[in-house]
Amino acid sequence: MPLLEIRDLCISYYTRAGEIPAVVDFSLVLKAGESVGLVGESGCGKSTVAMGIMQYLGNNGGIVSGSIKFKGRELTTLGGEELRRLRGSEIAMVYQEPMAALNPSLTIASQLMEVPMVHERVTQSEARERALKLLADVHLPDPERIMAAYPHQLSGGQQQRVVIAMALLSNPSLLLLDEPTTALDVTVEAGIVELIAELSRKFGTALLYISHNLSLMLETCDRVCVMYSGEVIEEGAVDSIFTWPKHPYTHGLFSCIPLPDADKNTRPLVPIRGQLPLPHERPPGCNFGPRCDFFKQGLCDAQDIAIEPVTVGKDADHCVRCIRWNDIDPSDAITVGPSKQAVAVGDIVLEVKGMQKYYEVDDRSIRALISGGGKRYVKANEALDFSARRGETVAIVGESGCGKSTFAKVLMGLETATGGEIRLDGINIGEMPVRERSAKQLASLQMVFQNPNDTLNPSHTIGSQISRVIRKFGVESDRAKVAERMLRLLDLVKLPRDFAFRRPRQLSSGQKQRVGIARAFAGNPSMVIADEPVSALDVSVAAAVTELLMDIQREHKTTLLFISHDLSVVRYLADRIVVMYLGRIMERGTTAEVFNPPYHPYTEALLSAVPIADPKIEKRHIVLEGAPPSALDPPKGCPFHTRCPRKVGAICEQERPPERAAGEGHVIACHIPLEELRGVEPVIRTAC
Repeated sequence: MPLLEIRDLCISYYTRAGEIPAVVDFSLVLKAGESVGLVGESGCGKSTVAMGIMQYLGNNGGIVSGSIKFKGRELTTLGGEELRRLRGSEIAMVYQEPMAALNPSLTIASQLMEVPMVHERVTQSEARERALKLLADVHLPDPERIMAAYPHQLSGGQQQRVVIAMALLSNPSLLLLDEPTTALDVTVEAGIVELIAELSRKFGTALLYISHNLSLMLETCDRVCVMYSGEVIEEGAVDSIFTWPKHPYTHGLFSCIPLPDADKNTRPLVPIRGQLPLPHERPPGCNFGPRCDFFKQGLCDAQDIAIEPVTVGKDADHCVRCIRWNDIDPSDAITVGPSKQAVAVGDIVLEVKGMQKYYEVDDRSIRALISGGGKRYVKANEALDFSARRGETVAIVGESGCGKSTFAKVLMGLETATGGEIRLDGINIGEMPVRERSAKQLASLQMVFQNPNDTLNPSHTIGSQISRVIRKFGVESDRAKVAERMLRLLDLVKLPRDFAFRRPRQLSSGQKQRVGIARAFAGNPSMVIADEPVSALDVSVAAAVTELLMDIQREHKTTLLFISHDLSVVRYLADRIVVMYLGRIMERGTTAEVFNPPYHPYTEALLSAVPIADPKIEKRHIVLEGAPPSALDPPKGCPFHTRCPRKVGAICEQERPPERAAGEGHVIACHIPLEELRGVEPVIRTAC
């Protein structure tokens, strides 16, 4: 008997405008110990399916028809008390944002112990013992300290591990994971993914993994269901889906992913045109029809399309919701964008020399009071050296807390440097706060932020927010000319001109990010800092935003400083890469140099952590243990030695590593001899 069996499930939400059908005709069979992934764009119904299984649909949501059976029991007819006994004990859920699942006013101990005490009526001492054991199982150091801590005292990765431990405390048979790694660093993500797989094997737990990240599905799932507009449009074994996808939408998703063979000039990404239809505005026939390059009028829109099995050889377990899948040549479905002209790199625009940024904090510890020194320093940036040229894309990569965003704040003038120089067009702006900078200097440096919701004023129209920048930096002053330039900027970011009269709440996340880009380019900047601009977006929207940035850079010869922890995106768009760890530069060089031996051991670990949506690619397995040390008390010697899998010995603990030139412009700060680093096997390679 299957563990979970969903048949013809339809879920709707009821609003003043009427019924909104969120999920239509959804079916899924999940066996014990199996891992199944749900993938698709935001709004396709993935999370609604999970909420339907948990019966968490709220007052305005409900199951219209269909069946959800768990271990043979029909969940849709269970009463409130029976559901409460199931949730947490038999079926558990891990949410995308751990802070939303943890109570900030309670210790971790009280929140973890509550689960077995409520569901299994165990004693307090037994609940504590089980909680401590599971914290050790999820590889959290010092479980006693974690138990005594409050959620805000833990890092994002530690919080997510606590939530996973909480979900597993009563040994559930089914674990639902809703985007559990989206907001985490790639190294933390790799550890969480490995941890979930390890615990699934240990406890025999079945996994339903919800994500828009196809690369992650390849590494975590046995089967994949691709959802579009509330329907499963393709389902099959993970190898079958990734080797030969059948549905044009699945092909479109793969065309949006920066695989190792993608190139921003010769093989650019191709975003899926159009947008996901609203649930109450679905077209007749195939929901994907308006965005499909293989749509045939009179056939694809003639009737509702059922999902049917693919009966070709080894793909007999593969199903697809498309009438024309057998007529489509796979080579035609794999779209590659037209070649584009590479940007000619010009003179140096930004030069960073020995830049430091320290934050002074009061140390009220007994040791500090006895020694008479009550001041300590957080060394957020230490001796940064690199440059950027006109028209060049330089990526700064590293885990959270490595100093990437601190450097961006100093560059923008929101903070001032403690030491060293930051020269923009020959002028040292490192110690010049934003209030002392001229309008020209302010206009020349603009920023695209990770979350556009936090940077757009909800009460002002899109047009007024872009126009304000044009007037502020003196680009235009005449009202008619300001309006015309604002409309041209909307054209530039491929948004309709009538969006000028809309407010942020009326736009999707991808559209708001395009507005952020338009606003950043409104003052004719010579450099744009993009701080994780696509990390929270769907793959199709991320591909569109990435291509937009590249197109604008080609047109305006803008220097782009791209801050990210996603090395797959960085490999695609960056000309040069700076790898940072705990405020220091570990490695810098061209993209080709950084992605091939010799590597710094930290770069090697970052490359291994990046999921790649290609079964032909093989990666060496490296998972970093522990968390980065505190910048308030950094280790002596090499800052990476506490986590380094290649540590040489005492020299790494006592002496700062020298910068070794591995090539023209390629520098690695490591005690390991270059000859030894050159002999390291490549992390990423194509399987024979």
